[in-house]
Amino acid sequence: MSAQAQMRAMLDQLMGTSRDGDSTRQRIKFSDDRVCKSHLLNCCPHDVLAGTRMDLGECLKVHDLALRADYEIASKKHDYFFELDAMDHLNSFIADCDRRTEVAKKRLAETQDEISAEVALKAEKVHEWNEEIGKLLAKAEQEGAEGNVEESQKVMDEVEQARANKREAEEVYRNSMPASSFQQQKLRVCEVCSAYLGLHDNDRRLADHFGGKLHLGFIEIREKLDELRKLVAEKQEKRNQDRLKRKEERAKEEMEKMRSRSRDRRRHRSRSSSRDHKRRTRSKSRDKRRSHRTRSRSRSHKRSRDRSRDRSLKSK
Repeated sequence: MSAQAQMRAMLDQLMGTSRDGDSTRQRIKFSDDRVCKSHLLNCCPHDVLAGTRMDLGECLKVHDLALRADYEIASKKHDYFFELDAMDHLNSFIADCDRRTEVAKKRLAETQDEISAEVALKAEKVHEWNEEIGKLLAKAEQEGAEGNVEESQKVMDEVEQARANKREAEEVYRNSMPASSFQQQKLRVCEVCSAYLGLHDNDRRLADHFGGKLHLGFIEIREKLDELRKLVAEKQEKRNQDRLKRKEERAKEEMEKMRSRSRDRRRHRSRSSSRDHKRRTRSKSRDKRRSHRTRSRSRSHKRSRDRSRDRSLKSK
């Protein structure tokens, strides 16, 4: 990659698609289904294994550092839950890798001389020490490259101890089978990256494998997958809790509305009863007044008739 291309990639990663007026790039958003969500989370196998003997070539979905920058900015304000998409992608990739590993194991079992379970266990012990030596050598080289000389020397001391343990394991393995069979190269399949490893591989070969980009790339992918599984589980649990909380709040609000309507109905009935009581009271009062006026008129009329009768009798 030229210096100009590297500079452009760095600016894309820092500033996103908004750094220039390139309308072609701005037509697609990071949330588009055509964009690789694993790339946005920096874990696409097409990126991680690029340049290895298992180079997957170009991803079928869009990879753009500027879109990743856009996503990283936007994700601080909103959770897009792209971890689920990336987890499904890596799950599928690792499952396919593990299937190839099992096929390779069966092929080896068919082509290599059959040995007893006891001898196989001793051979596996040699493989384990090979793996330990390879990892330690790769770590020592990394520490030395970073200038940590003392730490690198400490790791090399561990390498020497591991080599001694390997020699002991090899001696046990050698004594358990004929010399002619021991000289045959016993292979095993790396559980991490599916590569073949020999029982008699030298230190350089072991360091190249366990410190190589392919093996480390698979470790990175597998670790990222474990991280995504935990993160997705946590987010799903949180979403379920939030959903349950919202449901409880809606139920509480609905209950409060029902109580409010019930109180309104009681107040309405109380007011109606009060009005009815007042109407009945006023009606009784009117009836009393009406009855009193009627009796008064009746007495007045009677007195008038009595006076009239008295005058008539006097005149006679």
